[in-house]
Amino acid sequence: MTLRFRTAHGLLGCILSTAFLAGCAMGPASSPRSAGAPASVSAVEAVTAIRAAAGDGEGELSVQPLRDGRVEDLRHQAAQQEAAGDVAGAAARLDEALAIVPEDPAILQERAEVAILQGDTATADRLAQRAYALGSQVGPLCRRHWATLQHLRQRQGDDAGAAQAQAQIEGCRVGALDRF
Repeated sequence: MTLRFRTAHGLLGCILSTAFLAGCAMGPASSPRSAGAPASVSAVEAVTAIRAAAGDGEGELSVQPLRDGRVEDLRHQAAQQEAAGDVAGAAARLDEALAIVPEDPAILQERAEVAILQGDTATADRLAQRAYALGSQVGPLCRRHWATLQHLRQRQGDDAGAAQAQAQIEGCRVGALDRF
């Protein structure tokens, strides 16, 4: 089940990245945004950047819990619905998964990202903070938590909070343990 989700999640990331790059290719004439105007970043661009902040996790400690098959199916369905543009459906599937495992940091983070897509920044903030508090506080998922909080602070015009969140992102990198 996990492999199937990772494949769908990877496909979703590829699709979103392609859409983001296509938007960038249109050039500055079609995009009046400036570097100092993060509030004008679209929700899709923000979520793409948040997911990209995770990196590949190669060579670092990353804690992955065992998953319930029902939860993995719901996550997979949510990813498919999000990729198809059904953000409300994706949110509903992730809410179902959270009803089964309410303290799963990965699902909380995924739901926070969907909340950004829905324009619900208060929910996104609450969920990302909760996900970080419950998670291992290292690895790719940790970077997604902080990238989410950085984006939300930027949208709020909280430059100090955004800078603090940015600084925390690198603190999530912990090398993999040597195995003997």
